Amino acid sequence: MTSLRSASTARRRRAVAAVGAVGAGLLVLSACDKPTPISTITVGTSSVSSEASCYADGDAKELKAAEVTECLKKDTAKDSDVKSIKVDPDENVRFGVDPKIADKGWTILLNGNPLTDASTKTYRTIPGSVFFNEQYGAQGDSTLVTVKEGEGDVKGVWSFRLKKDS
Repeated sequence: MTSLRSASTARRRRAVAAVGAVGAGLLVLSACDKPTPISTITVGTSSVSSEASCYADGDAKELKAAEVTECLKKDTAKDSDVKSIKVDPDENVRFGVDPKIADKGWTILLNGNPLTDASTKTYRTIPGSVFFNEQYGAQGDSTLVTVKEGEGDVKGVWSFRLKKDS
C-alpha cells in the first residue's frame, strides 16, 4: 500500500511542478515586449532585417514629432546599433515591409528627409546610386536610410546604414 501511495504522491508532485513551470513561463512571456513588424533591405543576394527603433503599438497610438526626431538622432549616432548593408551604386536597393506597415502607408527617408512619396505596397526598388548622390542629400560613403510608417501620423521608424561598396 505504501508503494501505491508514494507513486500517487510522486505523480501529484510532478503535476504541480509542471503547472508551476507553465505558469512561470507564461509570466515571463507576458513581461516581454510584443515584437514590432519587420522592415528589410536587400541588395543583390544580401539582405538585412530590423524591428523598429521607435514604434507606437496599437491602432490609436502615434509617435509625437519630438519622439521621431529623438529616434532619428539616436540612429545617426556613431555608436548606434542600426543594421548596415554594403551597397554597390550600380545595384538596386529593394525595400520590403511587413503588410502591417504597408497598410498604413510608408515613406523612405534619406538622412531624415523624404526620398519617396508614401506607398501602400509591401516593396519598393531604388537605384543604389541615389543613396550616395549629393543631389539627394547624401554625404560621403555612408548614409542613413529610414522607413517611416504612416502617411500623416508616424507609427514607426526603422533605420538602416547603407555603406558604399565600389
